[in-house]
Amino acid sequence: MIIGHLNALPLAGLPTVLRQILDRADCTLTALSARDDGRWQPEGCPWFCHIGPAQTQPLADRHTEYHHQWADIQVVLAGEETIRAGMQSVAQPGDEERKPDLFIAPDAVHPVSITLKPGDFAVFLPGEPHQALCAVNQPMTVRKAVFKVPRALLEV
Repeated sequence: MIIGHLNALPLAGLPTVLRQILDRADCTLTALSARDDGRWQPEGCPWFCHIGPAQTQPLADRHTEYHHQWADIQVVLAGEETIRAGMQSVAQPGDEERKPDLFIAPDAVHPVSITLKPGDFAVFLPGEPHQALCAVNQPMTVRKAVFKVPRALLEV
């Protein structure tokens, strides 16, 4: 897991490929906030981004997920959420694959908890468990940009 703020990218220590994505003029907080909801994929890019609202929920109601083929860059555009994360793989044979490359890990342990506000981001590399959209105090609607970066791009 890597955390940072869009206005302080040098401090995050991002791998070059992720830094190049977030350094783009169309990936600033202002640009992402102005973008319409939905899937966005710049021409010729192997990565894409989903932008839109999501509802935070009490911790007990949120699932833990991980991916094999994609890294996530989760950016809060409006509102706030807590994301809990683990530092070791929790993948087990038989984990539910709810959508392609979205695996649900039951009974995962999360030693890290961070609260993200507008402009803050968290990166989850393939295999890293994360429990996003946990309510900070009360459930609320947040607006997020979730970048999906293919594993192959990270292994170059």
